[in-house]
Amino acid sequence: MFSRSCLTTAGVFIRLLKSFQPLHRLSDSVPAHRCGRLAVLRSRSRLPPLPGAHWIRRYHTNTQMPKKEKAVKRQPAAAEAEASGPVTRDKSGAVTITVHAKPGSKHSSVTEVSAVEVGVSIAAPPTDGEANAELIRYLAEVLELKKSHISLDKGCRSRNKLIRVDSCLSPEEVLRRLKQAAG
Repeated sequence: MFSRSCLTTAGVFIRLLKSFQPLHRLSDSVPAHRCGRLAVLRSRSRLPPLPGAHWIRRYHTNTQMPKKEKAVKRQPAAAEAEASGPVTRDKSGAVTITVHAKPGSKHSSVTEVSAVEVGVSIAAPPTDGEANAELIRYLAEVLELKKSHISLDKGCRSRNKLIRVDSCLSPEEVLRRLKQAAG
């Protein structure tokens, strides 16, 4: 009718109940000036632990965790204005360009320079990395740098790409040359 594990659990519970000695009077464990619900709670917390009941945990509910202060980071206004454009300087000091690539056109050209990204038409199909290689070659030509100074940082399979320029050019100079190529 009952499984062996159920009977074993019931036996352990019965042994624990037999070893429990109830309080006869509330005044045995609580001072006389305490009364009401708080006295009952305090009397229960002062009971000796039951034999074999090592797993009982008591949590303190009257303490609060300390509040963590929020740190507010402020950047200078010049850094925010510089970071808002398509050409920025990253943490390592390299210049990054946010590019929206348009592969498969007849000629490679800079189509637009907006506040968010630089639109570049690429004269190569978007297969086997041909458009990425053409984009790096064309940007090296526009910026008058070697191809080894320009690398694709993010977006090798996306139209939105992040190009990294490792040279002594400032972001303002890179943006000026891109706008000049756009016409």
